[in-house]
Amino acid sequence: MSYLDIFLLSYRTITSHKLRSALTALGLIIGIAAVIILTSLGRGLHSFVIAEFTQFGTNLIGVHPGKKSTFGLSGATISTVRPLSMSDASSLGKIGGILAVVPVVQGNARVETDNKQRRSNVIGVGDAVPQLWKIRPVLGRFLPSGEDTNPRAFAVLGDKLAAELFGQVNPLGKRVRIGTDRYRVIGVMEKKGQMLGFDMDDTVYIPAAKALEMFDRDSLMEIDLLYGNNVSVATVQKSIKQMLIARHGREDFTLVTQNQMLESMDSILNILTMAVAALGGISLLVGSVGIITIMTIAVSERVSEIGLLRAIGAERKIIFRLFLCEALTLSAAGGLIGVVTGIGIVELIGKLVPALPTELAWMYVAAAFALSLSIGIISGVIPAIKAAHLDPLQALHSE
Repeated sequence: MSYLDIFLLSYRTITSHKLRSALTALGLIIGIAAVIILTSLGRGLHSFVIAEFTQFGTNLIGVHPGKKSTFGLSGATISTVRPLSMSDASSLGKIGGILAVVPVVQGNARVETDNKQRRSNVIGVGDAVPQLWKIRPVLGRFLPSGEDTNPRAFAVLGDKLAAELFGQVNPLGKRVRIGTDRYRVIGVMEKKGQMLGFDMDDTVYIPAAKALEMFDRDSLMEIDLLYGNNVSVATVQKSIKQMLIARHGREDFTLVTQNQMLESMDSILNILTMAVAALGGISLLVGSVGIITIMTIAVSERVSEIGLLRAIGAERKIIFRLFLCEALTLSAAGGLIGVVTGIGIVELIGKLVPALPTELAWMYVAAAFALSLSIGIISGVIPAIKAAHLDPLQALHSE
């Protein structure tokens, strides 16, 4: 009996028991679709987060007060012997290879006009924000240089904040009250959206020295540095450490590069994607149990058929191949339908919920289909061996 004959006989057996075959393959269909959907969501989240981190560029180094390991997210400071100061930021800007420096102080305050008010994010920064953070003003200009020691009361509004406070009116030259001080609006930033839940558009930028006074702080939250492509990050880090140790007398700060953050986030998100793939794999395991069960029942129901095949000269290996082919065909059909279903659902989610990041993880799609074939082989081996070893006379007598 040729392999084509074995396949055709297996196909007829499967199609003659449509309901049983469909229920057997259903477990694999659901399992593979679940793997594809979950990994697509995980991969989409992975790409979204990485894109959020890289929208400000990659040649960045953050200097944070306190000696500790961190992801470099601003917002938490540590009491140190020598806090990070505006003069520290100015000195770091003189290091070779450093293109731009931005001192950062962040907080929240009420922003008021004559007839409107809104609580908003307040970020004290320097003039290099457009170059370093890759966000530029669409109206007016950003904060001028030379505001480190004697800052003027200038403010630059985020796109959303400008719309909330002034509507369609041009805000340039208008006065706003931030906290207890009045500031003159000199610019409006382009739309930037959110970064990990932080709304960059609902933000007002003021000089860092003014923010230190507003929030009664003696230390910057961080100093962001942009270095050139022609210099290695290790060289820049070494120069930064030497400069700050000379100024502080000890290493009481932490350096975090953008690449370190990306590597950490990439590792975490890859683990997350593998975890959701494992959850979908549980359904595949259930599907494999279904195939084993159905094929074992099929052997019991077809004892006389096996006996007849053996009586007319079919060898044991033919019987083995026949039952193994049935299991493999079921798993292949279930796997293929599961792949198509999973991809279809992912595409549908992308159209119905565009805000939800999805991205097909083709490596996991291929792995899921290969696993379905493996399940068919493994699940069919035991029933196939049992069928092949039936004694032909006893099998015929069972009729």
